[in-house]
Amino acid sequence: MSVSHDRPYSQFNIQVKIGEGQETNAGFQEVSGLEQAGSPRGKGQPVKIPGSHKVGDVTLKRGIVNSADLWAWLKQAKESGPRSGREVTITQFGEGRQPVKTWKLLSARPIKYTGPALSGKGSAVAIEEVIVSSEGIELVKG
Repeated sequence: MSVSHDRPYSQFNIQVKIGEGQETNAGFQEVSGLEQAGSPRGKGQPVKIPGSHKVGDVTLKRGIVNSADLWAWLKQAKESGPRSGREVTITQFGEGRQPVKTWKLLSARPIKYTGPALSGKGSAVAIEEVIVSSEGIELVKG
């Protein structure tokens, strides 16, 4: 079966690597906030010139697993400040598990962690969330 290249890809095929050669122990179910925004400056002229660029914070969500990798990174950020910056690579896979797009967050640091809502009722998956601030976003493959 051939796959159309203009068909949107499933959102559940996401891999996140935090740091060089690192891979998290669980797939992330949601990545949001991959954005850059520029503000053009015109000064009344017909041609706008680029102004400053802003990089949005990225939210990563995953089901709780028996791993302390995100917690260790948060602890390092708290203790080391700016030196805790890591390269974070986010890869979107297609139906055949081939990588189709890869974004790289440059000098990324965790700025907020939210643990799961814990309840003895139901069978919902416990989700942890970390918000990451970075100095830049690059599209590596796309």
